[in-house]
Amino acid sequence: MKKTDRYFYPAIFTYEPEKEIAVVFPDLDCATSGNDDDDAFLSARELLGCALCGLEEDEEEIPQPTPLSNFHVGENERVVLIDVFMPSVRMARVNQSVNRTVTLPAWLNAVALEHDINFSQLLQDAIKSQLNINR
Repeated sequence: MKKTDRYFYPAIFTYEPEKEIAVVFPDLDCATSGNDDDDAFLSARELLGCALCGLEEDEEEIPQPTPLSNFHVGENERVVLIDVFMPSVRMARVNQSVNRTVTLPAWLNAVALEHDINFSQLLQDAIKSQLNINR
């Protein structure tokens, strides 16, 4: 079975005063929430990736997304099209290390070795920090 690289699914964002934004994927029967629009969108994208990756791994049928034009939502609801790039999701589930070669000034390398710096861990932490990844 050929795996799709990018999926697009509609999600219904529900807004209630003083509550988190509820996000439901009607086609996938799953839900999440977020503190604000950005948080809800990112949570929705992460959930979409996890749900679809699970269906792929279990070799279950991936449902067709409902067209946006078919949705009729309430006054406090919005339909948002969420996309997910599956190669990134699939690779995140594989915790395989790869070797990278980096170049440092000799003096910085010497000081780092003197202080028992773990170069691999430091680079991982720096990349996660740069990309705002919290895992």
